[in-house]
Amino acid sequence: MRNVERTRFSLSETEAPTTWYNLAADLPGPALPPPLNPVTRLPLTRAEMAHTMPEPLIEQELSTEREIGIPEAVRQLYALWRPSPLFRARRLERELDTPARIYYKYEGGAPTGSHKPNTAIPQAYYNKLAGKTGLVTETGAGQWGSATALAAAYFGMTAKVYMVKVSFEQKPYRRALMETYGARCVPSPSRETEVGRKILADDPDCPGSLGIATSEALEAFAEDPSLGYVLGSAANHVLLHQTVIGQEAVRQMELAQDYPDIVVGCSGGGSNLAGLTFPFLGEQLRGGRKVRLIAVEPAACPTLTRGTVAYDYADTGRLGPLFRMHTLGHGFVPPAVHAGGLRAHGIGPLVSRCVEDGLIEARAVTQTSCFEAGVRFARSEGIVPAPESTHAIRVAVDEALRCREEGTPKTILFGLSGHGHFDLAAYDKYFAGTLADDRPDEALLARAADGIPRVEPA
Repeated sequence: MRNVERTRFSLSETEAPTTWYNLAADLPGPALPPPLNPVTRLPLTRAEMAHTMPEPLIEQELSTEREIGIPEAVRQLYALWRPSPLFRARRLERELDTPARIYYKYEGGAPTGSHKPNTAIPQAYYNKLAGKTGLVTETGAGQWGSATALAAAYFGMTAKVYMVKVSFEQKPYRRALMETYGARCVPSPSRETEVGRKILADDPDCPGSLGIATSEALEAFAEDPSLGYVLGSAANHVLLHQTVIGQEAVRQMELAQDYPDIVVGCSGGGSNLAGLTFPFLGEQLRGGRKVRLIAVEPAACPTLTRGTVAYDYADTGRLGPLFRMHTLGHGFVPPAVHAGGLRAHGIGPLVSRCVEDGLIEARAVTQTSCFEAGVRFARSEGIVPAPESTHAIRVAVDEALRCREEGTPKTILFGLSGHGHFDLAAYDKYFAGTLADDRPDEALLARAADGIPRVEPA
């Protein structure tokens, strides 16, 4: 075994992070603009936040402390699959004939196959402590819905998941997985809520969007006090929980005796991207080595690359707060690309701020180019990636090819946020040549942007 190339860098359970990392402690410049009450458009108060989240999550949402302790009960459940492995993609390097060293942090070993349980478990834990007996949420591609269903099962709670209709139809086995864990999965828009009925009356064939599903989940939550509302991306506390990914990766790069020049993550609402990049960015902001951080989004839903920085609603029905963020407009319905987890009209304010300040680059890529990179990766490394993860692979491959052209041996780290075992129908379409490369035209984006409210905090 002495001659076997080392490709896997693992930490023991005792080396797992015991705290979450909060980028807000190190972010330069003024504090993030506060979320606004959707009715008064005044800064949201703690009392108002308490209507939708338990006190510990409010504290995490507002905190500027650098480290926040992970509860023992959460760490015990994390230990079922964490720390997750870091791999060096030596076979991909040879396939690309690049001098670059390519690493990937793999989150597909979680029970549901993606990074989402990293925040589903603590959110379920805090809601259980608050006396809630069930959870309700929205999901795009189904990874978040699956994680919520699993977390609810761990804590003996019910779960109801509003799943974007196009993904509900594209990914029947995601629905089956949620039901296996005991959740009820509803295609959105649905006729179960006022928001859903209104949208279907206007557009009976509406494919749904994350904003619509969010509105339905919020409406269901408001009508049943036994439910806790949980969300899978964008919010500060969600990004916080995901930093176990990057904290582990920092230590694993030490095991590899290497350090990334470039870190790449796919970008929808921002949880996977933040989870991997924020700990590296924090080290840089505290005087450490400079790293290029790249957020990769679908050209079909170009929130960071073609969106507007403004206060907007996170949900289509305008039931939740307004956040200052990159947005395409809360009424924007993205094309039905298979990376359902990236079909978000807005992104987390912390990620948005990092892009606005030039700390993170943003890049948009087309669907077929992502699947081409995903297949290339699968045939060299053996893991079939989720459609969302292929976006990070696409740019990692592009950067490695640039290293080949320039003769520069850079180190590239990307996030493999989950496997694609539930997404093989999308690969079928790729091989059949029937996947579309949608790019919204300027007129469509302008119409969606017209719905963005023109407000500033009082």
